[in-house]
Amino acid sequence: MGIKIISDNRKARFNYEILEKLEVGIVLTGTEVKSLRAGKLNMGESYATVMREELFWLRANIPTYSHGNQFNHDPLRIRKLLVHKKELNRFIGITQEKGLTLVPLKVYWKDGKVKLELGVGRGKKLFDKRKTIRDRDWNRDKARVLKGG
Repeated sequence: MGIKIISDNRKARFNYEILEKLEVGIVLTGTEVKSLRAGKLNMGESYATVMREELFWLRANIPTYSHGNQFNHDPLRIRKLLVHKKELNRFIGITQEKGLTLVPLKVYWKDGKVKLELGVGRGKKLFDKRKTIRDRDWNRDKARVLKGG
């Protein structure tokens, strides 16, 4: 089996300089999994944090399952992330460092399980964002010239 991307947080790569990445598991309910199978997820404003020596994913919007009944899930509930203790201790140290945050980058299926790619990011300043836009435009123009268009 391969990897099938459910959602990619492209805005995170624009707003944050990603220093490091890590794959973690997510604790989900049945209707959340069915909703993800339908490709429904909004993670634009979501983030991860450490609470009570555990890692949690906040403000991720997995819409309710359309064929769910009264046992349907809360779309904005706090979801626990599954990570090894050694990696968790490293994340605790990283988040206490000034200016670093845990940013969700993408959610995907891997071997029948839903995985979340977390990135350790430092927020970009406005001039960094302008430089990113300038570099992206330059690479697009360069590719167009090399293609012969």
